[in-house]
Amino acid sequence: MQDNKNKFVDSKPECMMAASLLRRDKKATAAHFKADLNRTDNSSGVRQLQELLDVVLNPEKPAADTEALDWCKCLIAGGEGFEEFCVTVRSYDNATLCGLVWTANFVAYRCRTCGISPCMSLCAECFNNGDHTGHDFNMFRSQAGGACDCGDSNVMRESGFCRRHRLKTGENVPSIPQDLLLMSEMVLPRFIQCIIQYLRDGYVEPDTSTDRDLQTVLQQLEPQISFLEELTKMGGAMRTVLTKILTNLQTFKELSMGQEENLYAKKNYDKYLSALKNSGLVSVEEKAQGATADVTVGAEGGAGAMALLGSAAPGSPDESIKEDDQDAGQSVGQRKRVKLSSSTKDPRIIESLKHKCFLEELLFWTIKYEFPQKMVTFLLNMLPDQDYKINFTKTFVQHYAFIMKTLMKSHESDTMSNRIVHISVQLFSNEELARHMTEECHLLDIMVTVLLYMMESCLIKSELQDEESSRHVVVNCSEALLKNNTYWPLVSDFINILSHQSVAKKFLEDQSLLMLWMSFVSFFQGMNLNKRELNEHVEFESQTYYAAFAAELEACAQPMWGLLTHCKVKETQEYTKTVVRYCLETLQIWFDAIGFIDEPALNQVTFHLPLHRYYAMFLSKAIKCQGLDLDSLLPDQEMLMKIMVHPLQIQACLSEIHSNMWVRNGLQIKGQAMTYVQSHFCNSMIDPDIYLLQVCASRLDPDYFISSVFERFKVVDLLTMASQHQNAVLDSEQERPMLEGALTFLVILTSLRIHLGMTDDEILRSEMVSQLCMNDRTHSALLDLIPENPNPKSGIVPGSCSFEEMLSGVADFKAPVFEPGGSMQQGMYTPKAEVWENEFDPIMVILRTVYRRDVQSAMDRYSAFLKQSGIHTGNPWPPYKERTPLHPCYKGLIKLLHCKTLHIVIFTLLYKIWMDHQNMSEHVLCMVLYLIELGLDNQVQDNKGDEEPCIEEHCHDSWFPGTNLLSNLHHVINFVRVRVPETAPEVKREAPPSTSTEASSYGQNSRRLSGNWRENLREAQMFSLVAERRRKFQEIINRSNSEATQVIRPKSSTRWVPPGTPPQLVTEILEIRESMLSLLIKLHQKMSSRQNSLSASWLEDMDTSRHAHGDGITAIERILTKAATRSCQIKRSIQDICGKVCPPVPPKKSSPSDKKTMDKEERRQRARERQQKLLAEFASRQKSFMETAMDVESPDTEAAMDVGASEVMESEVLYECVICGQSGPSTEDRPIGLVVLLQASSVLGHRCKNKEAKDLPTTDEEHIYPADTCGVAHDVRLTLMQRFFKDSSCLQSVSIGWDGGVYVQTCGHTLHIDCHKSYMESLRNDQVLQGFSVDKGEFTCPLCRQFANSVLPCRPGRGTEGGAWHAPTNKKTGVLVKEVEDLQERLGPFPTESNLSKEMELVIKDIKNTTQKKYMDYGRNPGSPDNDFLFMYSVARTNLELELVHRGGNLCSGGASAAAKRSCLNQLFHVLAMHMRLYSIDSAYNPWTKLTQITQSKEADSFDEERPEVPMLFRDVPSLLIIFVLTMPQPLRKEHFTCVVRMLFNLQFTQALAALSAKFSPEERQAWSTSGALKKNAANAEKSFEVLLSHATSELSKNKSIYKVNTEETSMLSSSVWSPQSIEFSLQQFCLPFLRLSCLLQHHLYGDNLTGCLEEEEFSCLAVCLGLLPSATQPSNTVHSASCLEWTVSAFELMSQWCAEVTGLSQLQYEQSSTLVVQDPQWAAPRLLHLPDNYNIIFQYYHRKACTSCKKVPKDPALCLVCGAFVCLKGGCCKQQGICECVLHSQHCGAATGIFLLINASVIIIIRGHRFCLWGSVYLDAHGEEDRDLRRGKPLFLCEERYRVLEQQWVSHTFDHINKRWGPHYNGL
Repeated sequence: MQDNKNKFVDSKPECMMAASLLRRDKKATAAHFKADLNRTDNSSGVRQLQELLDVVLNPEKPAADTEALDWCKCLIAGGEGFEEFCVTVRSYDNATLCGLVWTANFVAYRCRTCGISPCMSLCAECFNNGDHTGHDFNMFRSQAGGACDCGDSNVMRESGFCRRHRLKTGENVPSIPQDLLLMSEMVLPRFIQCIIQYLRDGYVEPDTSTDRDLQTVLQQLEPQISFLEELTKMGGAMRTVLTKILTNLQTFKELSMGQEENLYAKKNYDKYLSALKNSGLVSVEEKAQGATADVTVGAEGGAGAMALLGSAAPGSPDESIKEDDQDAGQSVGQRKRVKLSSSTKDPRIIESLKHKCFLEELLFWTIKYEFPQKMVTFLLNMLPDQDYKINFTKTFVQHYAFIMKTLMKSHESDTMSNRIVHISVQLFSNEELARHMTEECHLLDIMVTVLLYMMESCLIKSELQDEESSRHVVVNCSEALLKNNTYWPLVSDFINILSHQSVAKKFLEDQSLLMLWMSFVSFFQGMNLNKRELNEHVEFESQTYYAAFAAELEACAQPMWGLLTHCKVKETQEYTKTVVRYCLETLQIWFDAIGFIDEPALNQVTFHLPLHRYYAMFLSKAIKCQGLDLDSLLPDQEMLMKIMVHPLQIQACLSEIHSNMWVRNGLQIKGQAMTYVQSHFCNSMIDPDIYLLQVCASRLDPDYFISSVFERFKVVDLLTMASQHQNAVLDSEQERPMLEGALTFLVILTSLRIHLGMTDDEILRSEMVSQLCMNDRTHSALLDLIPENPNPKSGIVPGSCSFEEMLSGVADFKAPVFEPGGSMQQGMYTPKAEVWENEFDPIMVILRTVYRRDVQSAMDRYSAFLKQSGIHTGNPWPPYKERTPLHPCYKGLIKLLHCKTLHIVIFTLLYKIWMDHQNMSEHVLCMVLYLIELGLDNQVQDNKGDEEPCIEEHCHDSWFPGTNLLSNLHHVINFVRVRVPETAPEVKREAPPSTSTEASSYGQNSRRLSGNWRENLREAQMFSLVAERRRKFQEIINRSNSEATQVIRPKSSTRWVPPGTPPQLVTEILEIRESMLSLLIKLHQKMSSRQNSLSASWLEDMDTSRHAHGDGITAIERILTKAATRSCQIKRSIQDICGKVCPPVPPKKSSPSDKKTMDKEERRQRARERQQKLLAEFASRQKSFMETAMDVESPDTEAAMDVGASEVMESEVLYECVICGQSGPSTEDRPIGLVVLLQASSVLGHRCKNKEAKDLPTTDEEHIYPADTCGVAHDVRLTLMQRFFKDSSCLQSVSIGWDGGVYVQTCGHTLHIDCHKSYMESLRNDQVLQGFSVDKGEFTCPLCRQFANSVLPCRPGRGTEGGAWHAPTNKKTGVLVKEVEDLQERLGPFPTESNLSKEMELVIKDIKNTTQKKYMDYGRNPGSPDNDFLFMYSVARTNLELELVHRGGNLCSGGASAAAKRSCLNQLFHVLAMHMRLYSIDSAYNPWTKLTQITQSKEADSFDEERPEVPMLFRDVPSLLIIFVLTMPQPLRKEHFTCVVRMLFNLQFTQALAALSAKFSPEERQAWSTSGALKKNAANAEKSFEVLLSHATSELSKNKSIYKVNTEETSMLSSSVWSPQSIEFSLQQFCLPFLRLSCLLQHHLYGDNLTGCLEEEEFSCLAVCLGLLPSATQPSNTVHSASCLEWTVSAFELMSQWCAEVTGLSQLQYEQSSTLVVQDPQWAAPRLLHLPDNYNIIFQYYHRKACTSCKKVPKDPALCLVCGAFVCLKGGCCKQQGICECVLHSQHCGAATGIFLLINASVIIIIRGHRFCLWGSVYLDAHGEEDRDLRRGKPLFLCEERYRVLEQQWVSHTFDHINKRWGPHYNGL
């Protein structure tokens, strides 16, 4: 095969040529055959065709030869082109189903409203064409692949069909012409047979081959299988033909058996037979010899399904050897596997597998080759054909066992599982089909048997209970089968078919099946056993526990829930009874197998008791829904006692784990305890366990049960009246948590009603309330946390009330809020006030918390609510909640609360708490009171008759007369006999006790007895829980079996006797003389810390309403009130006790121990108050700091903060260094600097003319054109200038930095530069993981922790000249102009070399390094001084412009803005100015002269050598302003600054006129020019825009290229007629940007205030501010822009000179000169793209869109929200120089800042330089939640507020400050 292939590769070109030559002949031949075969006598045609096919489809040819395929296509098409043929066949498509098949990762939809089966799914097209408005649907990413169910009414409701499949297309399709598919019917069988032969030939047994060999065979067959797939897509007609061929038995017989004459085929056939044999599927011939040949017809369908499990174990000899090897290979420590004999199989299933048609063999090979994707797709594409569907399903079931066997051996079990489920879910979701398969092919038997077989492969001996003699086996959770979840395809199919009522009924009726299933479940009973490590910590923490939990949930619990859904009504009683019977039988078998007698083994726990849980859940269903009687379903008492043991063991172990008794087992044991109660598991694990214990408790003797509980929890020894005791099994620090655990468990047991009478709605409500009380929850978190029926069938929560209704009933929605700097919040639900007040149930919360801290969280929230609503201010106790009434069946549970044992425990604990014994706690008291209150609320109906007379003296009868709590409450107990260690204070020290006060010196109130020992002895009570429990147990056993079986039961009580510990136990007698009532009242006094806190008459004046919420005092009062209302006797006792005028006992008040506890409480209280105070102080300090540092509104007066104002101060400015804390001036040697962040920014460059944001394209027709952005416009302008003018002049006529400009911002804190250097050093040595890179100079401000990367030196403040150079002037403008000129000539004093100047140079270097090279070099010769010069003044320009943008694009608001807070323009200007001093402007080219003087044009001749300078009219005026200010000596006097602004305004105004005139139509231009010329001689002609406009127009008309005469396009420009008002308005708009910048600059340099104004008045306001206008006296509406002009020379001459520079340019074309003249300085604010409201629009368009550069559909597509570019995230396809596309794009588009929307995740990521962060999502669902990674797939809508926040952070450059979680991206995004 191999060498053959290589030969073929060499000869490929000839083949291709041959093919092309033959193509014509093929068509002709095909047409000829078609004609032949259409005749009535077509035998010769058939023969010829067969001969041709023998040649063409010769399987000995290599499969990769495409020749055969081309022949087939031609022959099938019968002479036409194959494409046309496809179209023709499609026109006859009669399919009514969509059936589109998809593979993993495809995006599909599921609508729960329309679905009948939970697995229903739709392709995007059918979903969008159907109407699902208001439905419960979601989009999901397919995990295993699937198929579209549109049109299939078995799976979904017809109302959900899409438009195409709603019409039953079948009826109106024409019937197909007979000859169309004739050729297909002849050719395809041979073609399919050819494929099968290739598959037979290529197959090699896995043990000899590698997966690769199989892969190569498949790759060669790729084109053939794809061709089959193409055929299936031609529609119904072609599928019918294929179905006929695939299922025809005759064809298969003829073609498939090894023909004698063909050697190749024979060899093939042998291979096939051996493959069959190796699969454990016996081949037909052998079978016939070995067995009787009569196969029953019934078994025929399921033939062979189980053959591979053959009851004869050998199967294939090599396999059993393999298993032994594995065992031998395992390390000795591992447990041996157990093999079971598979005698349980049903004989009728074990039948041979015989292939009778192509379909069967194709499926066989599909399995053998481990489900290649193409084959799977082909087989599934055929499913819309009904005949095929039935046949295929049969075949699939027939091969089911074989499939699973292959799966277990596979190395790629994950992929394979997905593909199997891809197929099976299509077949088994259909109830009709599933029922058919169950009846005809024994589907259920097959599945259960295969499951059993699968699990049998990994069984080990159970070590539970009796390790040596245990006969029980369990699955081994560390086996791959369980660890990798290999069993899930099987289990998921099983759950799927059980969801059909008819199938489930069959299952429940079949006793043998149920028995099998129970034995399957028992494999999981007791798996993953934990043994407590007592000595050292376990070496290796196994993580197998998750496999165990998953296995129990998926393999046991989910099928159980599936079955339970069908046991809802009375009619199905029998089923439930059967299941319960089998559960009990299996449990009995299990108890025997593990050798269980009566006590659980010590220090062992398993969390897996599926048999118990099956029993519990079916019991619960039977009582709740089917009205069965509980007693009829319960076993005898002895069995109940056994059943109770293991669930109780789990509860005790939970408590042990939380008490840190299992720490040596590692963290995984905590993990198990958490998983057991976690929301996905709890209703299949802890809930049934607790319910089962409740059932046991209601039927067993309460004294026995209670004592068992305390014994299990190991706290028996603690329950003594003595102040000291020995505990044989617990360390003293574990006693308290264990006691709390035991009491809490009893409270849960007696108060939980989930299975004891609550309706589904009540359950849902209480679950919801408990989750909401722990924390506010998002909608999805809540859905996830409410344990719903895990059976997938129930998409809806059971009960009449829907989830949403319930939610709105108990919770309020808190919409997400957005502080611009805050975290992104999501929409949350929070409990309503009345829920806190009436429904908060701490018991439910304790039951449902995974983490203990959640209980605390719920209590904190509860107390916050009480404080806020003024109900209770202290530290509240958990409230007591009334319970729903018990179902009558479970009334026995109440006996627990009314049994002497519990009352003794309660009495003892009350006494111990009152006496302050060790290890008591508030929680213990709280639970004790809870139990008392439960007892008072649930009274037992007295029926004395059935209590049999006590034969023997009960050891606790002497404590209380009866069992009723009410009567026992006031029963006084006088003496108690206790066993205490000799060292205990109770033991008497000297022989004769003289007085009774002696004991009090030991701090104990137990008055010792004087007088006669004997008579007290008789009265004193003795109590031992253990003895009591033993006796009860014996009693029950004797009652249940009167034979003498108890002899065998060893008394295992010895275990509890402590080993002879050194201090001996002695018996002492204590005098108590208290009742529970008196103890309660004394505790009340103790807690309220005043004597007689209850007066005798307090009951009368009690206000019961305030009892619901409060602390322990309230709780005791509530109990006393309840007791008093229930019995007059108690009322009297209470009054008696309270009325004894506060007796002098107890002497505790003075006793030292009490003082200690009192002090302890007080000390605690004080410490708490101190802490509160400190915290408050700290918070207020922090708040005031935040106000100074971050405050956005209030203008700050601190000099160091508001840098602009610093020069106003007369004295030197003082700065405070935030590192060393000293304050002082900045000096030359020790300069102080501002903490700044330098970042490159392209925000300005992205501005457009249009105020509206551009739309994101979501169809192929829409596009974004970047040509209209500010950055592009400036680039075009500069390039155009550089074509015609001198380079150095060009570089002074524009600003750069629109794209990639450097923006400088500060947090306002200052530090010494030397302090900063040492700070950086310390950061460098700090090994903590920081979010920034110290090597790049990044750090966080030491005070406010803002991100920064440089320090900007502050120049030393000069206090002296302040007044002088700020003073207003009255010099004439002419004089000032001259002075400015002189200043420019005069070089400033060159800075001396000092620390300051060095630092300034360093900052300049930082600034240059901030942006990329390409954003700095715009000149012809890079690196020239001109280039540097341009870059420097552009930095100033960028910062001014950005501040303007942050102020909203104008200065109307005035005052200091948020941006001004961050701005450090003053310092920046000084640093830049110092750097610019290195350059002086050559006086010949100084623009100042051209601005202010009329020059004689004498250099006309010199123009030839070099290019001309840029004309003044083309220059950028703000740039000139900045150049002047920066190059003149600092500090500049304000009068000179004003003068510069005035002169530049003249130029700006003239530019405005020129630009305006170019917009006129020729007629208008003519009209304005004449009207202006008339007024030329008026007095104020130089200040009238009409005159100046006409002058400029006439001057510029001298050159034909400026105004294009009568073109269409100019008339387009000016559609409107220009009135004087509109001209005035447009002139003002043109000059405004310049005025704004000048004003802002003046504000920063001189600290002038910016006054606010209305937008209409902005122009006049700014003009006044800049001194262009006298203080505004005239009303604003009369301001003319021209009145601001002030000419020093004749305006007309100066303008003519400027115009002449333009008109003198001969080589400019009209387009170019008009571009340069008509510049518009107005830009709208920068905006991100406008996004559609519904996320689906973006998703559907972009997630399948191909990338523009690599032409592939990206795995992770992303969108740039600034420019709309579509890029591949993380894709290697678009990498350049090792940098991925997103990072590259962020550099081009945003100068290293990128904002990308990840299409598949709906989240936004920000890239900033070398770091990135996840910003969050701007799309939220209906509940205000993000859906990261679209996991939930709910519809998402744009959240405008979030998007505004994102845009605002982009524009204000604050990503670094606001987002905290940054990480490096290493160019990999």
